[in-house]
Amino acid sequence: MSEPDVRRVGVIGGGTMGLGVAYVCAAAGCAVTLVEPDPEQAERARETARKQAARAVERGKLDASAAGALPDRIDVAQAVAGLPRGLDLVVEAVPERADLKRRVLTEAEAREPELLASNTSGLSIDGLAGALERPGAFLGLHFFNPVWSMPLVEIVRGAATTDAALERARATAALIGKETIVVRDAPGFATSRLGVAIGLEAMRMLEDGVADAEDIDRAMELGYKHPMGPLRLTDLVGLDVRLDIAQHLAATYGPRFEPPRILREKVAAGELGRKSGRGFYTWPQGG
Repeated sequence: MSEPDVRRVGVIGGGTMGLGVAYVCAAAGCAVTLVEPDPEQAERARETARKQAARAVERGKLDASAAGALPDRIDVAQAVAGLPRGLDLVVEAVPERADLKRRVLTEAEAREPELLASNTSGLSIDGLAGALERPGAFLGLHFFNPVWSMPLVEIVRGAATTDAALERARATAALIGKETIVVRDAPGFATSRLGVAIGLEAMRMLEDGVADAEDIDRAMELGYKHPMGPLRLTDLVGLDVRLDIAQHLAATYGPRFEPPRILREKVAAGELGRKSGRGFYTWPQGG
């Protein structure tokens, strides 16, 4: 696999996932433009990047000089139109709403990147590609949270994705220290379909009083060597995100993906997980 000439990257969305993608690209030496219209969120993203770089130095993952330079490699733009033209890669990481993603991707394509990707965890790549003029240069790059420590990137190949785009995506993932799998564009791909199935069953067990959240999670951590139990992971991902994906999968695959009552009720109550301070667990202010 040839080394990609990836020097300039755009990331759209300064939330948890977008920041993570921006961070790993900057840590690999790329100049990153992060699109985030909310100035407060943009500043939080910068501060999180600084703190994560310091932690990486403590763990021996990054040297001090690289950590000091890393935040300066991340510029912030307030709109997609602020992305430089001709970037090597642009990754969209906005909320899981197909209409929003399609609009953002169309705006991003107008900036003429070499490779355009969505970080969607379950929406159809072909569906998102429908309005694009160059669908061959588009695919899914599904990162995992926290991006700086999770080794996997799930590459989702659409019907129009070219071999060249796929190979560029693989090589780019290797450049930023990630392992890859390649899946075709099917609802839920591989990872979301498996992960949501386990998470929904854990919620049903909690509803049925089989065990409390901590013991359900410990069963998977100790019995199956999962690094994190499905309920704590749902809190980390966001209960609203899990609900959206479950509804999407239920529409395709049927009742086995129907969201449990407890998930619907918690989302309706604003209990979205770590980002709201409460989900299946109670989280300190700020997560």
